[in-house]
Amino acid sequence: MTDFIFHHYPTSPFSEKIRVLFGAKKFTWKSVEVPRIMPKPDVIALTGGYRKTPILQVGADIYCDTALIAKVIDTAAPSPPLYAAKFAAGALAFSQWADTYLFQVAVRHVFQPANLAHMFGESPGELEAFTKDRQAMRRNATTRRLSEQEALAAIQSFLGDFDRQLSSGVSYAAGADLSVADFSVYHCLWFMRRAPLSAKLIEPYTQVREWMKRIADFGHGRSSEVTSAQAVEIARQSTPLLVANGADAGDIKIGTSVEVLPTDYGVDPSAGILVNCNADEIAIRRVDPRAGEVVVHFPRINYELRQASA
Repeated sequence: MTDFIFHHYPTSPFSEKIRVLFGAKKFTWKSVEVPRIMPKPDVIALTGGYRKTPILQVGADIYCDTALIAKVIDTAAPSPPLYAAKFAAGALAFSQWADTYLFQVAVRHVFQPANLAHMFGESPGELEAFTKDRQAMRRNATTRRLSEQEALAAIQSFLGDFDRQLSSGVSYAAGADLSVADFSVYHCLWFMRRAPLSAKLIEPYTQVREWMKRIADFGHGRSSEVTSAQAVEIARQSTPLLVANGADAGDIKIGTSVEVLPTDYGVDPSAGILVNCNADEIAIRRVDPRAGEVVVHFPRINYELRQASA
């Protein structure tokens, strides 16, 4: 099997979602540490514009967004299954809610001045650069910034309900078995627990803390490091997987020049030629001077597909 190359950085919450998923699947993978702020020239060489972290590279196929990355990993290593039939719809819905609303709740709690001072205390210049980068990422965003009161009510309500659920003898987020929902909830709480003020909000909930330990105990699998330049070269020397029976997107036909972009924040478009658009993903083919011919894959949900501007 072609190596799975994971582009991430240590403090990225969505990256932690996939790292512990690697651990649960007992995966061996290649690690590329990327900058947490722009510019990210090697990432853009692979994606064509998508700037969020993480991305997964398999040869010359590039997978964006953890919603799709989790499915790719689950297909490659189906045990334990993340989307078991007995709770597939519920687990997926819970996962999507956590990755969107619960994540915004976590961000509101973590990005308090006192927490940021703790996280960047010795690097005020880095804090300023990080703040400007995230402001740029939210330019034209459709998500709103939660108020302090709403975020506090939301986390207390969720943690209270989740703790009661776990106290009833249910071991995981969507029921008796592990699912994709566990990893989506975990990365939000992991993010909060890294910051002293938001960590205090989790402490009263014993069952939640024990559940977090169970997920953390999966570890991160086995990884070895490669540089981002090496990853770009691997893409250049590889051939994208053949897309069999590619589907049109309504009036947008295969072979059309298109743009794909998130519908929430970080709305930087990636341009290419449409090769597939089915219920699960959008795939575009593009050629980069350094990475060569690649196919970039996005989830179908929460992504806009449009014809490229003339």
